[in-house]
Order: sequence, then structure tokens, then C-alpha cells
Amino acid sequence: MEKIKVMLVDDEKLIRTGLRLILETYEDIEITALASNGEEALKACRANEPDIILMDIRMPKCDGVLGTKLIKKEFHKVVILILTTFNDAEYIHDALKHGASGYLLKDSDYDLIYEGIKACLKGNVVINPEVASKILSENTIYANKNSLEETKVKFNLSGKEINIIKEIANGLSNKEIGEKLFLSEGTIKNNISNILSKLTLRDRTQLTIFAFKNNIADE
Repeated sequence: MEKIKVMLVDDEKLIRTGLRLILETYEDIEITALASNGEEALKACRANEPDIILMDIRMPKCDGVLGTKLIKKEFHKVVILILTTFNDAEYIHDALKHGASGYLLKDSDYDLIYEGIKACLKGNVVINPEVASKILSENTIYANKNSLEETKVKFNLSGKEINIIKEIANGLSNKEIGEKLFLSEGTIKNNISNILSKLTLRDRTQLTIFAFKNNIADE
């Protein structure tokens, strides 16, 4: 069985050690590197590129936002999942903007973190709903939201496209979206490509940010 190569990045040694001990109990997980900040994580990637990085946000010298930016610039295929606290809303937004694939709370159940790792590697955006609610309530970040109708007109989006964006923001896969909207997985995939092109966005993560900013994710 090919194992998932995971790097843990946190400035607190106790958290790194605890996560390592727990995650290595899953037979398909291999912890290949530990780092205490984003700069160390980048160097570790160069030595042994992981499949996924669990990245803390607040770290000295090089925080998780800058670390995410640097790593994604050099290692496009490396998936980064942010481990955060309720107080990091603005940091989360910036990390997603630079290519992180989602965020979970540090005190999440370990099975949830494990499932989050698997989901991210499948291309899904992993979002802790409690933190998402906090982000949506942060007026300093999401001020001046458009109404849903204004968003549809402004970006020339159909009702079906709005629904697809909403479900992507909810973390659903193409297959799950298709089942929910009674459309084939191929149709969903084509629609997502069209939406990304229409909005000049790169990927599902950027589409999730778009949903948050434009009052779609919480409809």
C-alpha cells in the first residue's frame, strides 16, 4: 500500500509530537518531516516533497500564510491544509488566497483531520463549518457583499452555476454535487471549468473564497 506522505508544521513541539503519534496510527499515513515554521517547511519540501502539509498559521520567523505562498509557488502539487484557531480568520483568508486547500481547527477530532487529509488529496476544499461562520461574520474581511441577484448579474452566472459554487464552498466533490443537483459528474466538471473561466479563477479554493466574498456560501 502506498502511504500518504505528510509534513507537520507547527512552532509548538508538543503539538507536532502529538499529531505525529496519532496520525501514524493510521496505516496509510507516513509522517515524513516536521518543521517549526514556513521557512523550515520549504527546505523540508526540497529535501523530500510530501503529498500534503498540515500547516499552523501563527509561527515566528515565517508564518503559515507566507509559508503557504512560498511552498505553492515552488511545489504546485503539494496540498496544504491549515490547522487553525477561531482567532485566525484574516490569516485563513490570506492562506486560502495563496493556495491552501482548506482549514480545520487544531482541536478537531483526529478522525476528522484524517478524513480532511484524504478529502484534500481528492481535490476537495476542506472547511471547518464553525470557522467558516466566523469568517462570514467578519465584516472587516467580507464587507460590501453583493446580494445574490447582484452577484448573478455582475458575473453573468446562472442559477445552476450559483448552486454549484455553493456546494463547492460546502466542500462537496463533483460526484456529490452531481448527486445533489441530479446532474452527471461530467456535467458538473464541465460547468466548473466554465465557471472558473468566466470568473478568471484558478481552482476550487479560489472559487470557495469567491463564494464567501459574494454571499453565496451561506445562502
